[in-house]
This record gives sequence, C-alpha cells and structure tokens, in this order.
Amino acid sequence: MENIISIVKSATEAQAITHGGIFHADEVLATVILSKLKGDLTVCRTFKVPEGISKDVIIYDIGGGEYDHHQKGGNGSRENGVPYSSAGLLWRKFGLEIVRDTPNPELVWKIIDRDLIEGVDAIDNGKMPKADYPAQALTFSQIISGFNPNWNSKESPDSAFLKAVEFARVVFDNLLAKAISHAEAQEIVEKAIDTTEDSILVLDQFVPWQEYLLTSANHKAENVLFVVYPSLRGGFNWQCVPDSLGGFGQRKSVPEEWKGLSGEALQKVTGISDATFCHNAGFIGAAETLAGAIALAEKAVKC
Repeated sequence: MENIISIVKSATEAQAITHGGIFHADEVLATVILSKLKGDLTVCRTFKVPEGISKDVIIYDIGGGEYDHHQKGGNGSRENGVPYSSAGLLWRKFGLEIVRDTPNPELVWKIIDRDLIEGVDAIDNGKMPKADYPAQALTFSQIISGFNPNWNSKESPDSAFLKAVEFARVVFDNLLAKAISHAEAQEIVEKAIDTTEDSILVLDQFVPWQEYLLTSANHKAENVLFVVYPSLRGGFNWQCVPDSLGGFGQRKSVPEEWKGLSGEALQKVTGISDATFCHNAGFIGAAETLAGAIALAEKAVKC
C-alpha cells in the first residue's frame, strides 16, 4: 500500500513545509523522498515559514535552512561540481537510510543520485546546458513543471502538486527497482570475474555487466576480453569488452572476415558449426550453444 501524501493548510499540522505557488521538480521529488522516510506525510505549502515551528518539522526549498538552496552562495555542491537543490540535499541526508535494506545500499543510493536527482539539482540551479542540436529532449524537470495549472485552469496549485508528486513517485520507484537490479547484477558479475579463465567471462544469465566489469577492483577484470551469456533471442551471445565505459572501441576485435556474416558463411570462416551471426561492427555475435559461443570467443582471443 502506497504512503499517503496530503496537503494541509496549517503549518502546525504539517510534518513538512515547502513553498507554495508554482512548483518545480526539486521540491516535488523531495516530497517523494520524505514520504519514503516518513511514511504517510502531511505537507504545508506556504509563502512564509511561521515562527515557532517544531524542530521535528522538515522545512525544504524555503527558509534558507539545511534543505534549501536559495540562500546567497547556494548550499553546497557534489565533488563533481553539480550543486544541490532541495532534492539532492534531502537525498544526501536521508537517502542511505531509505535504501538501507537493499543489496549494496551505497550503489543503489549512487545510481538514484546519478540517474535522477543530480539532473534535477542541476536544472533547478540553472546549470544544465542545452544540447547543441535543434531538437531538445523533454526532461523530467520539464514534465513535472507541466503539471502546474495553466493560466486559464481552475485547478488548485495544491491539487496539481499532488498529481506531480504521484507521477514523480512512479518514476522514483521504477528507478529504485532498476538500481536494486543493478546492485544484484554487480554481485553476479564480480563472482563471475573471480572464476574467469582465458580472458573470457561466462555469465549464467544476462545481466548488465559492462559498468561493473570495467570498474571492478578485481585485477582479473583487466584481462577479460569477451563476455559470453545466454541471448534473450535464444542461443548464446559473445560480446567484446569495450575499451572504456560508453566507448565504441574494443579491448580485442574479432577478425575482419567475420563481420557481417551469418549462418553457413560464418560457420565456414570460423570453423564453428553452430555459429549463427556476427554483427557488421564485429562487437557482438552468437552461436546456438554455450560451447559454440565460447569457442568463437576463444578463436577471437587467439587471432
């Protein structure tokens, strides 16, 4: 059952206080974060924080305190230079507590910060440059801003705010599930690295592996040239390890004569009877069996 987030008019009835009027992605996402921390959450949206508020009430994106960033000079930046907004400030303080029961909480925390919260913080602080291209991607922050009532709408800002929060909660929950799956994948990849031989890493199932292979502290990871895993289309894939994360180069390339071939043509060139295809760019290919995929990788290593 989802936690209930509700708006109250009186700050004395609220567990959290933020600014009223037009809302932005940072305090909307911050509200989601607080609901993960507090459970059912009452929020007061106001234009001025009343005096005498209980210290247990969290005040964010207003008032110039610990969870605001509108004060002169802002409220700090990450080591990579991205400044904090209210979302990032709350995630920095409470994020690890929220994900403490997940596998590898530090990695889960990092993925959510990197893939969602940093971008919101950067945009809210006016630090996100536009792409040098005529078309521009619609950002999460722009989508959230689109929930604000239009000038000719009769919808109340508070009602629109709650809709935006519910949307943001779906996005957050989806990313949390993804982050947890990646933490589990890292564990699988690390175990496979530890048992790998002959520059070929074999996975019993497909998991996202590139980031965790390329950033592994295990010295054996540096020597892995190919990864073999079950294909989602059936059979088994072999794939070249890239020379860098996100790069298009390869630690070891397959022979030029393999590229773009499939079926009998590929089998004739490689000598592997169940080889099925090799991509035109040569970075990935397949065989019908695990033994065949490993054999192709072994041949490529020796070429």
